[in-house]
Amino acid sequence: MTLSDFINSFFGSNLVEVSAAICGFICIFLLVKGNIWNFAFGFVQVTLYVWVFYHAKLYSDAGLHVVYMLLQIYGWWHWSKNLANATTVNVVSMSHKHLGLYALVALLSAALLGTLMRSYTDANFAYADAFTTCASLVAFILMTRRYVINWLFWIIVDIVAIGVYFQKGLYPTVILYVCFLIMAIIGLYAWRKQYKVQSVT
Repeated sequence: MTLSDFINSFFGSNLVEVSAAICGFICIFLLVKGNIWNFAFGFVQVTLYVWVFYHAKLYSDAGLHVVYMLLQIYGWWHWSKNLANATTVNVVSMSHKHLGLYALVALLSAALLGTLMRSYTDANFAYADAFTTCASLVAFILMTRRYVINWLFWIIVDIVAIGVYFQKGLYPTVILYVCFLIMAIIGLYAWRKQYKVQSVT
């Protein structure tokens, strides 16, 4: 694919996908800052992406975003009870034992979902799509519970997702996930720094 083809595909993309990408960027920007309003933009983003991924035959991702709609509401509720000030929260750490358990859950559930999608649907990239779905759910749950380590899961998810979405021609989403990857790395650094500050105060 030439640069010209990429540009034409990007600007010819569906307005729904572009809008979802913009909301997603704002959501992660606020999340890095630990700002509770990330959930408002996140809710709009995931609602729009249900439509985008369904039409791209990424059914695991489409289903994931339906669940995300509910988790955005839960995340807002949980964060609202743990605010350090008007809009931001304190963050917490996790033991290596629990980290390993969450990673195992993500891998096993991805293998099961990928097998089901490959066997019973016309899903594209069944296992990669299933992995981003299951690992994202784990990451999102960790994020709503304010665990610093959630960012490590997001980094891995973003790397895999970039490859899948590029091959599917979802170019605004590719750009969004490149931004997600960069912001997840920044988020990991920022939350670890915040946790250290909290630990000495």
